Amino acid sequence: MKAKELRVIDSHFHFCDYIGFNQIAIAAGYTNTEECLHKAFQDNNIVHGVVMGNKTLDPAGHHYPDYMSYCIGLDSNVFYDNMDLMVEQVEENLKRKQCCGIKLYPGYNHVYVYDELYDPIYELARKYNKPVAIHTGLTATANALLKYSHPMTLDEAAVKYPDVQFVMCHIGNPFLQDAIAVLEKNHNVAVDLSGLLEGKIPDMVTFLRDKQGYISMLRDWLNYLGSYDRVMFGTDWPLANFADYITFVKDFIPETYWDDVFFNNANRIYQLGL
Repeated sequence: MKAKELRVIDSHFHFCDYIGFNQIAIAAGYTNTEECLHKAFQDNNIVHGVVMGNKTLDPAGHHYPDYMSYCIGLDSNVFYDNMDLMVEQVEENLKRKQCCGIKLYPGYNHVYVYDELYDPIYELARKYNKPVAIHTGLTATANALLKYSHPMTLDEAAVKYPDVQFVMCHIGNPFLQDAIAVLEKNHNVAVDLSGLLEGKIPDMVTFLRDKQGYISMLRDWLNYLGSYDRVMFGTDWPLANFADYITFVKDFIPETYWDDVFFNNANRIYQLGL
């Protein structure tokens, strides 16, 4: 029996042929292919996933299997000087059923999420009633700036746009206390738990024991928040191994809330209709 037949949605992963993902996938126990990903989904009862769609804003560049939805990503590769064109292409994506939101990368783009530059993007999110996921916390490259990706910056955007659903990606790790403060105050902000593990963990029992201080902080702050209806499972694949990640999240989420955290919340927040 697969994990008590717990259905899982991966609310945050990557799916593209970017060459840099190949070694990352191997380190996590996979190959960076759709065939390998699909089998891993099936093996772990992951019934759907939300791709953070990078590389292009052109809708023609976003074709995914039907067990995936995607957020159109405004990363540094597509952050244009021509804002009108960027807004136009984002809207064309949002018109598509498979596009379930927008993804912003403030640390990499060096623009605060409350900057007026993003106003047209938030207006589109409001118009199409789709969430805005925001990379928060640590970044993958040294030329990104943490002051832009700090979770506290999301507070101002959430206040400015109270009718837009925001998703704080990576729970602002490692700024957990600040992240929880933003979540507690702003009920239009949800959080995903992606990006907290890397590679294949050779011995999860030893890992959970050795990292008990960090895991305890996650457990305690989420318990303090007490809003498990706004917490979503995610992996940041190909960064991490699915089975490891499910075991890891189960260790600090009370079993009472597993159905919500692993499935129901993502299904509702991203309006997946599953």
